[in-house]
Amino acid sequence: MKTYTEIDLIIKPEFVQKYRDGYPLISKDSISDLNRIKEEGVILNFLDTKGRFVAKGYHGIQNKGFGWILSSDKNEQIDKNYFAKKIKIALTCRDDFFSSKHTTAFRVFNGEGDGVGGISIDYFDGYYMLTWYSKGIYEFKDDILEALKQQVKYKGIYEKKRFDTKGMYLDNENDFVCGERADAPIVVKENSVNFAIYLDDGAMVGVFLDQRDVRKAIRDKYSKDKTMLNTFSYTGAFSVFASLGGATKTTSVDLAKRSRPKTNEQFSINKIDPKTQDIIVEDVFNYFKYAVRKKLKFELVVLDPPSFARSKKHTFSASKDYVKLLKEAIEITSKYGVIVASTNSANFSMKTFRAYIEKAFKELNGKFEVKESHTLPKDFRINPKFKEGNYLKVVFIKKL
Repeated sequence: MKTYTEIDLIIKPEFVQKYRDGYPLISKDSISDLNRIKEEGVILNFLDTKGRFVAKGYHGIQNKGFGWILSSDKNEQIDKNYFAKKIKIALTCRDDFFSSKHTTAFRVFNGEGDGVGGISIDYFDGYYMLTWYSKGIYEFKDDILEALKQQVKYKGIYEKKRFDTKGMYLDNENDFVCGERADAPIVVKENSVNFAIYLDDGAMVGVFLDQRDVRKAIRDKYSKDKTMLNTFSYTGAFSVFASLGGATKTTSVDLAKRSRPKTNEQFSINKIDPKTQDIIVEDVFNYFKYAVRKKLKFELVVLDPPSFARSKKHTFSASKDYVKLLKEAIEITSKYGVIVASTNSANFSMKTFRAYIEKAFKELNGKFEVKESHTLPKDFRINPKFKEGNYLKVVFIKKL
């Protein structure tokens, strides 16, 4: 069994109670003797200034911080058995997903929400995908992998490393870990809708699982007999659900050239002819200008931009530019039409996001009504002591 280096560190007094209360993210500012840590993946035993045990965690640098708390028990060993216990509890919490015939893709382990920050595990119809967010957590790979294999039956296991200097995907020649290799694509279901998933084809697999409830709401409540615009459309998942919900036509816009064949594929595997839909490769901001010039109006508009994006002519930051983006969307939304405003930025709260919406409508002298709002679905478990972990914010807005 692998053993890990352990270091005793003093926590600054103002952080002691915070960690004792269960806050999971370790910050540099909390540690008095930071220079004693030389490498990622070491176990950190935190003590107060009187030498009393506070908590233990590990050092792993990612965009959120310096590492994660793992246990409040001084005697708990961080080993395969520790990870197996965490994974077993997480699996039990997803029992209803595993038994569903209508949904075969979901999150099995959601980082700090399931007790181990820095890693997520997703399930795709018998295949498991581990995503590592720091070199630190990757040091525990063998134990975590063995713990997972001990707890589940699997067709195959894949991994994504997202711990280069900017937290981006490390392009491996091969993301396959063990078991049998998946077809390219495999077809999974979400609320009876098909998705083509690629487990070994770059950073992303073809769908963002955290938007499951939002897609269902679009299909079941907002699409029938509506024209729909899907911006930053990626592989067109919102468009597929809108079309299946009875939308008269969908328009999907994304700057990435791959979005066209990927969106074509998602429509096709759901027996929808892509030629009956508009799939446009274009900068979304340029498309807004085009739509205004042509006096186009849509009855359903989805705004789901990345937290940060850069094209040749535009740089977009959700915290700085969402109001401007929303104003452009309002201009091309029909009266009584619905805007689905979404962000995955963890840098601001739902309260702040709603304030952005109010500001956008106020600056256009417009009125609106909030129909419903969403945060992360239940398989994306969150730690109640770590509100930042509930990053997804989606508001359905009716233009009055």
